[in-house]
Amino acid sequence: MTGRSDARISHDWRYLATRASGLQSVEIPESRHPRRQDRKVILHMTSENELPLSGLVVVDMSQFLSGPYCSLRLMDLGARVIKIERPDGGDLSRRLYLSDTEIGGDSTIFHAINRSKESFAVDLKNEDDLCALRALLAKADVMIQNFRPGVIERLGLDYAAVKEINPRIVYASISGYGEEGPWVKRPGQDLLAQSRSGVMWLNGDEAQGPVPFGLAIGDMLAGAAACQGILAALVRRGVTGKGGLVETSLLEALVDLQFEVLTTHLNDGRRLPKRSNFRSAHAYLSAPYGVYAASDGYLAIAMTPIPKLADLLSLDELAPYRDDASSWFTARDGIKEIIARRIATKTIDEWLAVLEPADIWCARVLNWNELLESDGFKVLDMLQSVTREDDVAITTTRSPLRVNGVRPKFDRAAPRIGEHSAAIREEFGL
Repeated sequence: MTGRSDARISHDWRYLATRASGLQSVEIPESRHPRRQDRKVILHMTSENELPLSGLVVVDMSQFLSGPYCSLRLMDLGARVIKIERPDGGDLSRRLYLSDTEIGGDSTIFHAINRSKESFAVDLKNEDDLCALRALLAKADVMIQNFRPGVIERLGLDYAAVKEINPRIVYASISGYGEEGPWVKRPGQDLLAQSRSGVMWLNGDEAQGPVPFGLAIGDMLAGAAACQGILAALVRRGVTGKGGLVETSLLEALVDLQFEVLTTHLNDGRRLPKRSNFRSAHAYLSAPYGVYAASDGYLAIAMTPIPKLADLLSLDELAPYRDDASSWFTARDGIKEIIARRIATKTIDEWLAVLEPADIWCARVLNWNELLESDGFKVLDMLQSVTREDDVAITTTRSPLRVNGVRPKFDRAAPRIGEHSAAIREEFGL
């Protein structure tokens, strides 16, 4: 803040208190000026149900999953997301099918990750369209892009260029492997990022070889990390009046996911852990940690002292391991096989009736239908229906966050390509 006038600083703090739509202006008395040593918390006055990011405009130039997931999280917090799409086909994820289900001509994954956003069709090879996009960026709060390194520079929309248009913008860039190094030009696809990150090797049983996660975890984690960085940069902008550049990648997000086990590896001589050969659940944890087949399903058992579990399961076979805690790891597979044979003799409910009253950490393994029918899920109220005027209707999830005790809910389905182009051009004078 060096070199900035007191008048400018006061303006920035009033701006912070009024930027989001619906926020009432709060004049900050000079005695409570944030530059003073005895500064106090600045209070915002909002309407009762105002979402934290209401009034912020996000221009999302990203495709597929990582960037759109980031903007979805911002949208769920109240931001207005304007999705930039090619006029001839739009976001490639419109045709990324997880099943043979198609809704309104688009894939379910596109609908899931782009609900309640607006679509602005822009031909990035057309100079008039580029001029309109630059004019929109001049009035935006956030821009998100996940092009391969080098593409956004060729378009003239890299951070340095956009910063010249709008110094206050928070610019987020998501790549596959960062901005330099031998993998920069490689496809930033989730399965490939998993394979390079080590997480795939850590998953599954020892004899299986690498086992990928059944979800695009690199995309989702990178999007979540970018969202976190954007929110931090917006807070700083409220203080300094300046925007900033937020960068992450699928690889960085996947490495961060493993911070706990990687820290162990880096500080124990870099010895590679050995996964269990019997229903491995964690390479570094001893028996009984794992999932066991009961007579009618599967039961997960977390960290538990072997003597306590042996008594509850009436397992005399575990006697050689009771007093030797080191064997719970070194003989992990053998111990788990003994437990598995016992668990298989009864139903899950029978075992829960024994284990839960003894405060054993355990749970029934649920499939999606069982989850959706469970009271534990229903009470969270995490599903919503979103619709569109062309009879599109889809059931999907809601935000994982509750703000002031309320989970945000939106009823607008994902947009058609360019559905809002004319309205956006008129509103922003493009």
